[in-house]
Amino acid sequence: MIYTAIDTFYLTDEQLKNSPSRKDDIDEATEITLRIYGCDLIQESGILLRLPQAVMATGQVLFHRFYCKKSFARFNVKRVAASCVWLASKLEESPRKAKNILIAFHRLERRRENLPIEHLDPFSKKYSELKMDLNRTERHLLKEMGFICHVECPHKFISNYLATLETPPELRQEAWNLANDSLRTTLCVRFKSEVVACGVVYAAARRFQVPLPENPPWWKAFDAEKSGIDEVCRVLAHLYGLPKAQYVPVCKDGDSFTPSNKSWDPQAKQVPKEGSLNGPVSNNDTNTPKAASAAATLESGGSKDSLIKLALDKLKESKKTDDDSKNVPTEGEAREEPVPKSKAEHRTEAIGERNKEGERERERERPKARDRDRGRDSDREWEREREIERDREKLKERGYRSRDKGKDSGCFMNFFHWRALLKIKASFISRYVFRSPLLFLGSIIFSCETIKSSTSEAASSLSDHGDYYSSSFASREKDRHRHNPYA
Repeated sequence: MIYTAIDTFYLTDEQLKNSPSRKDDIDEATEITLRIYGCDLIQESGILLRLPQAVMATGQVLFHRFYCKKSFARFNVKRVAASCVWLASKLEESPRKAKNILIAFHRLERRRENLPIEHLDPFSKKYSELKMDLNRTERHLLKEMGFICHVECPHKFISNYLATLETPPELRQEAWNLANDSLRTTLCVRFKSEVVACGVVYAAARRFQVPLPENPPWWKAFDAEKSGIDEVCRVLAHLYGLPKAQYVPVCKDGDSFTPSNKSWDPQAKQVPKEGSLNGPVSNNDTNTPKAASAAATLESGGSKDSLIKLALDKLKESKKTDDDSKNVPTEGEAREEPVPKSKAEHRTEAIGERNKEGERERERERPKARDRDRGRDSDREWEREREIERDREKLKERGYRSRDKGKDSGCFMNFFHWRALLKIKASFISRYVFRSPLLFLGSIIFSCETIKSSTSEAASSLSDHGDYYSSSFASREKDRHRHNPYA
């Protein structure tokens, strides 16, 4: 009975001997060869697709489990191997596209069978049918597994066991290689991963002559039996004694992964013509009556005259064929001969000429348009400069006006100061004029001096004001004629 729980999918030796392939008259040796061949395909395709080793190990275990329930005669090994790789890549979280898997298996089949390598067109009918078959086979896999695809490989136990036994480092690589090779056999469906790991470690230690503890036995610490370890070593030794696995056509649906072009295209064969250069020249002289008569005369020992006539007739026929071949125009001569053009062709040529002329005129007008644009740009720049100059003149005038206002206010301030002084002195005179005449004379002298000083200051300010205006007017006239000579 086959158990399909999460960790149990194991068969006995009797169940393996009575596999579904035996019922379809497939012997044990052929089944072993096909199992090894399918596992080789999975391993090589994983290398081409750059998949991790865990994906390839899971795919090989799924492959063995599937053919424990189904026969090799009903499911093609190559297509099942491709579906196992596709499903295992999803289970191990390293998915690959169906397109890449189909191309990899197509290339492997061509290389293994020494066929010319052809590109698999993803838009062809062949590719679409292969993709549909890949999906269909994956559904068969999941159905037979009961959607329980949990796989425990012996690789994860090997490192722990060797670290516990404190073995040399070179033993680890050898045990890893043996574990990879054990997946080509039915050990994964007969024993648990712990037993296979112990058997691999034991075989590697025997090869490198590394002693392992026996008192107590080391395998009991890892829940293994000596009989299981011996069986693992025996199966591995039998595997290394077999030649390289080759494909054995036993499937009823089809023997190849990608059907040949003949099956897809029944009209692909092209019969070579009699006068073709690439194909072999066919001899149909035996079918002609002349050839038959010549053969009859030769058999009956005919005269020489009849043979000469036949030879002359053959020469004449060969000359005729040569003349006919000369009269047939070659590709180069056919191209050189002028072909009469229709009205539509003439119209298209005329339209093309008009378009060319229009393009030439546009090319001629392009430099003129560039010059116009440049002139416009220069005019705009000149106008901007004039506006900037006007703004500067306005600012200058504002500054001049503010200065003039300040000076005028200074003059007015001098006038008001003089008037205030006169008022003060008048009040001073009205108070003290009748008290002392000396004070009266001193005040008169002081007032005259102040009036002289104030009038001199006002005259100097007016003279400065006039000089300033005259100089500013001259400088402005010069600037205007310098920047705008036509103004």
